[in-house]
Amino acid sequence: MSGLIVLIIIIISILWNYSNKLPDYKFLKMYKPAVSSKLYSGGGELVSDFSSEKRIFVPYDSIPKILINSFLSAEDKNFFFHPGVDAKGIVRAFINNISNIIYSKRLEGASTITQQVAKNFLLTNEVSINRKIKEAILAFRIERALSKQRILELYLNQIYLGEGSYGIASASLQYFDKPISKLDYAEASLLAALPKAPSKYNPYKNVELAKHRRNLVINNLFENSYINEDRYRKLIKTEINLSKRKKKYLEDARYYVEDVRKHLVDKYGFEKIYKQGFTIKTPINLNLQSIATQSLREGLEKYDKRKGWRGPLTNKKISKNWEKNLEKYKLEKTINWDLAIIKRISKFSAEIETENKKKGIIRYQDVSWTKKELNKIFKIGDIVYVKSLKDNLFTLKQVPKANGGIVVLNPYTGRVLAMSGGFSFKLSEFNRATQALRQPGSAFKPFVYALALENNFTPSSLVLDAPIVLDQGEDLKMWKPENYGKKFYGPSTIRTGVEKSRNLMTVRIAQEIGINKITNFAKSLNIYDNPEELLSISLGSAETTLLKLTTAYCSFVNGGKLIKPIFFDRIQDSEGNTIFSSEKRICKKCKEISYLGEEIPKIENNFLQVFSEETAYQITSILEGAVKRGTARGLKDLNLDLAGKTGTTNDNTDAWFVGFTSNLVIGIYIGHDDPKSLGKYETGSKTAMPIFKSFIKKAVKKGDARPFKVAKNIKFLVIDQKTGKKADFRSKTTIIEAFKKNDLLKDFTNNDNLNLKIDENNILKFY
Repeated sequence: MSGLIVLIIIIISILWNYSNKLPDYKFLKMYKPAVSSKLYSGGGELVSDFSSEKRIFVPYDSIPKILINSFLSAEDKNFFFHPGVDAKGIVRAFINNISNIIYSKRLEGASTITQQVAKNFLLTNEVSINRKIKEAILAFRIERALSKQRILELYLNQIYLGEGSYGIASASLQYFDKPISKLDYAEASLLAALPKAPSKYNPYKNVELAKHRRNLVINNLFENSYINEDRYRKLIKTEINLSKRKKKYLEDARYYVEDVRKHLVDKYGFEKIYKQGFTIKTPINLNLQSIATQSLREGLEKYDKRKGWRGPLTNKKISKNWEKNLEKYKLEKTINWDLAIIKRISKFSAEIETENKKKGIIRYQDVSWTKKELNKIFKIGDIVYVKSLKDNLFTLKQVPKANGGIVVLNPYTGRVLAMSGGFSFKLSEFNRATQALRQPGSAFKPFVYALALENNFTPSSLVLDAPIVLDQGEDLKMWKPENYGKKFYGPSTIRTGVEKSRNLMTVRIAQEIGINKITNFAKSLNIYDNPEELLSISLGSAETTLLKLTTAYCSFVNGGKLIKPIFFDRIQDSEGNTIFSSEKRICKKCKEISYLGEEIPKIENNFLQVFSEETAYQITSILEGAVKRGTARGLKDLNLDLAGKTGTTNDNTDAWFVGFTSNLVIGIYIGHDDPKSLGKYETGSKTAMPIFKSFIKKAVKKGDARPFKVAKNIKFLVIDQKTGKKADFRSKTTIIEAFKKNDLLKDFTNNDNLNLKIDENNILKFY
């Protein structure tokens, strides 16, 4: 008797000792596990998620019985009946383990779901008696503090189920691409089979083992009377059908997603974005994004081909596993290129083997752009990029040495509909659309001319196009700007100056209106931050980003309003509360219960008016002329209402094109990351504009490119294109010019030199 008392005292002492050293479990009452933040497109498609653990939290009441039954059958069939520790299960495991020890089999555990919650939340994975004792004590305490439903809720949302998925909801999407409400018993049983060893029973890697383990769960379901015998026999025979969730065009949107991620982390912090389950709605249009990325890549490739072949990626000895250790050369799947090894070379073809062990040939005619014979291009064992043409025919590819960016904006809201910052995010995460500071060259000129139109100039005002030498100030060299082609054309209209991109005219205008006005104007449009007040800025010598310049061009379309680029429309927390909205416009009468017909609800923006609506239209009209007659006339054959401006910097270092329709503004930049010449004749019109053209062809239909809206106080007059005067019978070339009503009267009335008289027949009216 005394011995029993001593034993009881020892047991109580041990338990007391462990009890005093246990972690606090009370936080589990209010605990919320780390939940992924989801990023959605403007159309509601899932684009990406930000997570430390991929998890979607599901409350107990929303968990289907099928899943609960499956996990109980797999892990703890007496869960609703034991106090935290299953005594029967311990005895059963003890007896079975005697046999397992004899036959050198893996020992059987007897942990309940409550014990697993204790281990997962409060303890380590250490295999020891100490941990098991702590686990049991904590299990009893948790059972007293929490309901069975809450314990099961914590368990099913916390457990790791392989493939980077935590919790049942995330795993359901990862393995079956469906919500848990759509799962059947065969699928639920597979998920219930995974906690025991997620890697070992991963159906993507070990389908037979996974099926075996799943069938054990199905057998338990039958033994526990959750399913009948007929159902059991059908389920046992069911094959595992997996469907991994696909993120729409994710690879094409990597630059966009990364920019959004950085903005969010800066604004809210890493912990909130990665653990608190935000819902982030972005303006990205996945169709436009795919087209933009594809157009940029194609344009960079075309440019690169003009520069010739630079050689293979590396050279390897031909072997069975030659494709190993080539991870650094892997590209996005959407680029559609394969790595290949050159196995044999003849006069007119080269035999290859792709990384997927597909054999094929590269014909001489498919690599004619290299301007070299095949034996001068390849050596046996060369590793190169190839793209399949048809059957066993492939063409040679190489990653462009130059890079670039493309941005697509809604000009009325600033919503960024698409953006790509380079050829391949895998090769370089540097975003040339938002991070690269480059000189815009002539792409800046429309803003100089817009300011001129705000300061008593008209589109038909004459400006001298002739040589000029300027003193830029102390310690600075004399500056002698030149036109592209080094020609001079004498007095020319403002319109001609923009359409033909005349440097000397632009400099003279800058002199006239004052460089301080130009720099202040550029700052007000957020093109530049603090540019130097040099006349060369009028020709785009200061540095900016593609996104900033493209955003500024939106002001021409929207009537002179300043907008800011928007990368996310709305952000909601895990409770569905809106914590951020980009919508700042005012909607009058939108909150009315019913419409009585007195006044239609109207959305009014409160964007800053940077320059007049009339000036905005005049520049738009002039840039339409650049498409019809000027540096952008390569777009004329599209037969769409388009406007745009090319830009090329000194030595052809940077090539730009910013163009627009009535509802889209698209900016393109091409250049080297380490700035250097793109090559002779590689101008904005030759290098950047074809990318815009490719995008427009695929993205814009005839009905989408409506005529540009004419400002209220604009009048149209038939003008002699060369002289800028009112056209008469002697005029050889005429143009319909847009004038501000007041400027029209000022320029063409009471002008003794011109001796012109305005008549109604010469003023065109548009309705």
